[in-house]
Amino acid sequence: MKKKILSFFILGFMNVLCVSAQETFKVMFYNLLNYPLEDAVPNREDDLAFILADYQPDLFLVCELNNITGANNILNITRTAIDPNFEMATYVSNTSDDSFGDQNDLQNLLYYNSSKFSIQEEIIVPTDLRDFNVYKIRLNTTDQDVNPIDVYVIVCHLKASSGTLNAQRRFEMVLELDSFLETIPSDSNVLLGGDLNLYTASESAFQELLDSSDAITFADPADRIGSWNNNPNFVDVFTQSTRTQSGLGGTTGGFDDRFDFILTSENMLSTANVTYVPNSYKVYGNNALISCYNSAINSSNCGTISSEFSFEIRDALHNFSDHLPVTLSLEADVTLSTNNNLQLTQNITLENTLVNSELNIYIYSSKFLNHPLHVYNQLGQLVAVFQTNSDQKQTFNINNLNNGLYVIKVSESNTKPLKFIVSH
Repeated sequence: MKKKILSFFILGFMNVLCVSAQETFKVMFYNLLNYPLEDAVPNREDDLAFILADYQPDLFLVCELNNITGANNILNITRTAIDPNFEMATYVSNTSDDSFGDQNDLQNLLYYNSSKFSIQEEIIVPTDLRDFNVYKIRLNTTDQDVNPIDVYVIVCHLKASSGTLNAQRRFEMVLELDSFLETIPSDSNVLLGGDLNLYTASESAFQELLDSSDAITFADPADRIGSWNNNPNFVDVFTQSTRTQSGLGGTTGGFDDRFDFILTSENMLSTANVTYVPNSYKVYGNNALISCYNSAINSSNCGTISSEFSFEIRDALHNFSDHLPVTLSLEADVTLSTNNNLQLTQNITLENTLVNSELNIYIYSSKFLNHPLHVYNQLGQLVAVFQTNSDQKQTFNINNLNNGLYVIKVSESNTKPLKFIVSH
């Protein structure tokens, strides 16, 4: 009996050793609403910082980015609101309209946590209107040299507006993408995030994406196929419009359309080495209430006391864009590399992360006493320096700081930055 128990224990222990750690990666796609040129709502960077600090994506896919200044602003926001290791892909102005307009007013881009991913290749797929931007990324695993795990991330923005001609242009754009997808391995992991401007699943562009005869067949992880436009039965996947008030930029029709998507290659639903986490697809800020139909996302129609997304989150979303972000999670049985210089520490903690006039900090290591703490805003600008004394509890007046997200960094230290939100 003892031998059986011992053998069982040894086998179980060996099985544990053979199993890789399961890592989860959070993805968000967001239409930024002509950022940064759209300035009807002041300081909307604070709203984006609040949104990103709450969701904490590892991959952040965006469209409607106007210029390199905006791209760099977003990068700084991701570094303060999410993780200092965030990087962005190469900013490239739209090439598709060079022969007839060259306005280059709406670009796509990928931001990513460089401690978890690296970019292997950047590809532009031109159409007659806007580029598909394709990024081949690799997981930073301990065995990536011998067993690389790659994902193709596609960011796009199809032709807007209803009507037969616009639907045809969306279809023709997707055909250009299909031509590119024929050049990559058929078992590739492919993630597509975009503002597809689709009114119904029967549109030829959407049917082409889901066509099983294509080199890469996409799937809708939400599994919500149908006629979405002005159909309250699909309110749970609506993404536009967050607003009914005019003068804020963007569309003002209220919540009635599913324009924004994250699609995965069909294999990522089950058989790939990076797979979709079941039931993780969400429209961030959408509480799936029928009463929200045709309403502003920050109205009482769109949330209750028990709702997942609070008024504060929905108000920030309302202020930043006329679209809601789309999110999902991916998972892989891998062990990530630990080449990360920032280490979690409990040597410095905050009493509260949401503060009004005073910030209380607890210091448990003598090396951080009588030491300056540098405070940065969401754009990475130094806005204050807190000089600590010899007390364990330190209190600092923050009345001079504007509402928004801030980060405390300790100079010449590898401690993880502390984040707090000022709300006067």
